[in-house]
Amino acid sequence: MPGGRLTQQERQQIALGLADGLAYAEIARRLDRPTSTVTREVMRNGGPTAYRAELAHRATERRTHRRRQAAPRESEAPAQAHGRDAEAVRAYEEIFTTALIQSGTPKMMARVMTCLYTADSGSLTASELVQRLQVSPASISKAVAFLDSQGLVRRERDGRRRERYVVDDDIWYQSMISSARSTAQIVETARQGVGVLGPDTPAGVRLENIARFLDFVTESLIRSAEQAREVLHTKPETTPASTEAGTANSPADSPADSPADSPA
Repeated sequence: MPGGRLTQQERQQIALGLADGLAYAEIARRLDRPTSTVTREVMRNGGPTAYRAELAHRATERRTHRRRQAAPRESEAPAQAHGRDAEAVRAYEEIFTTALIQSGTPKMMARVMTCLYTADSGSLTASELVQRLQVSPASISKAVAFLDSQGLVRRERDGRRRERYVVDDDIWYQSMISSARSTAQIVETARQGVGVLGPDTPAGVRLENIARFLDFVTESLIRSAEQAREVLHTKPETTPASTEAGTANSPADSPADSPADSPA
């Protein structure tokens, strides 16, 4: 029934639809379900390539059992700001966390990043993260140390001298630049290997090709990050007309990427 929980049979149909290469919207149409329901179901259970109906069904039963046990604690949670639907926010946080995990971010680090990015303030203290994620302070400390080393969070002190972990508008830019610098070090090391192994040997040629490839990618990444940096500081339009226009235009249509505005 639309609006109710997915049945095991519906999950099997989702798995079959994914195997046939169907889009989420088409699978949802066949199930008479919202597309968001199918998207959330797939993303929280391994993604389109790893989704298994039986495993997803068992995982959902386990989550339901845990929520029932935690019901008294969750009932005391503060109301969502801006009139948000608490269940929809929780489901989205699971989707975002899964996407980060699939990109290679360790699970606890992904959960912390999700909390920070979905907080309107863009910053939380260790105690706030512990309360929101219901994990130990040690887990938060380890996760933040990792994210800090990757340039994905910034530490600062608030007016009460508490350490806060921040994801501001420049975090992704700084992280990409840091990654580019690390790749540049690999390029330099690869070229050292060319000198040791010989430029005309198979191993030397391989290392030189790796260096040329990474050199090109790094240069392109830095140039793109510099050109797009202003996007991080620009408030997006929210009117219906601009939303429709945004879905119709590709990123290449933005002023920063316009060939006419690029230097010759």
